[in-house]
This record gives sequence, C-alpha cells and structure tokens, in this order.
Amino acid sequence: MDRIRYPLGLFEPIQNPTPVQRARWVEDMLMLPADLRSMVEPLSRDQLFTPYRPGGWTVQQVIHHMADNDMNAYIRFRRALTEDAPLAGTYREDLWAEQIDYEAPIELSLVLLDALHRRFAALLRSLSTSEFQKTFTSPTHGPMSLDVATQRFAWHGRHHLAQITALIERSGW
Repeated sequence: MDRIRYPLGLFEPIQNPTPVQRARWVEDMLMLPADLRSMVEPLSRDQLFTPYRPGGWTVQQVIHHMADNDMNAYIRFRRALTEDAPLAGTYREDLWAEQIDYEAPIELSLVLLDALHRRFAALLRSLSTSEFQKTFTSPTHGPMSLDVATQRFAWHGRHHLAQITALIERSGW
C-alpha cells in the first residue's frame, strides 16, 4: 500500500542545492499544470471520482487538494520572505477535501494551478541564494528553509501526479 500511496517514495531533501537544481525544480513546477491537465482531461466523470488507492482521495479530490496546497505554500513563501522566521499556518487537508467545492469542476483548479505556478516561478526566479536560506516554521515539519520548501513543493506536485498516473496505468484507462 505504501508504494501506491507514495509512488515516488517519501520526500528527502538535498542539502545545499545548486542554482541549477533550484532552476530544475522551478521548471518542474511550471510544467506540472500542463502535465496534470493532459493526464486528467480525457478522464470520465466516473474515473475522476475513482480513488487513487483504496481508502484514498478521488482523482478529483487530489486535483483540488493540489490547488489548495499550492496556495498555502505560496503564502508560506511570501511570509518567509517578508517576516522573520514566521510560524506557518496549517490546514486540515482531510476536512478541506470533504467541502462542497471539491465537487466543483476540475477546470477551476487546473486554471488556478497554472496561474499560481507561473506567479510562484516568477517569485522563485527572483530570489538570491541568501533568500533561499530564509525560513519559516511548519507545525508539522519544524523549521524549514525556502531551499527545502522549494524541493518539497516540487516533490509534492510530482508525488500527486505519480499517484494519478499509477491509477490510470493500473486501471488500463
């Protein structure tokens, strides 16, 4: 079950990443919305409402979660850049996934992800090496530099994309 839940494995940060590695993570972030769109647009309503694993979220819930997560991540970054080691807010992603807006068409979150990732990429590309060392404190992960948060952000998108890809492959869609 862990291989289905974490098809890429658990997140493991790279210490002291290079500017080239950072640029690759930003490129991954920029490509994610189009990759996600091309993967899910052909899916039927029944397929979108299929859990990616037994007891897991549906594909639709995963897509809406990605938008919610990425909005929260963007705010964490902005706060770390403008405040001294702020405490990042959390949210109950399990309860957010049960809200009625998770039944909205996925197009809303696909458009949001595209716009947000473009803006986020512009912000990240403007940062100096020293700005990537700024931190925030995550209640779930502890103190985190923007270097590590950038990696985690890129991993998170690829992680959910891999969950959906694996479901499509297992199901023969």
